[in-house]
Amino acid sequence: MWKPALSAVGVIPKPVKGKRGRKRYATDRESGMHALRHFYASVTLADCVNIKELGEYLGHHDPGFTLRTYAHMLLSSHERARRAIDARMFRPRAVSGASDGT
Repeated sequence: MWKPALSAVGVIPKPVKGKRGRKRYATDRESGMHALRHFYASVTLADCVNIKELGEYLGHHDPGFTLRTYAHMLLSSHERARRAIDARMFRPRAVSGASDGT
């Protein structure tokens, strides 16, 4: 179902007949399920999903493999630290009511 859909919208070329007369679609890692898999990983990491959990979602048996593959997508420790401080320091404070004596 995936390759006919990609072909219909022009992402991959129309199929050609193989030696046995079957439709054969062009395959590459840049425009198929593999690309969609990397997009999924990139989006989840950008939204701070834990790399170990992402590895589990992707079916990797070794979290180190996931880390080596997607380390370039992780936020830097400086960016994570900035976000953590921003989240705590710039929260709107509750307004004190007259009944609490302040």
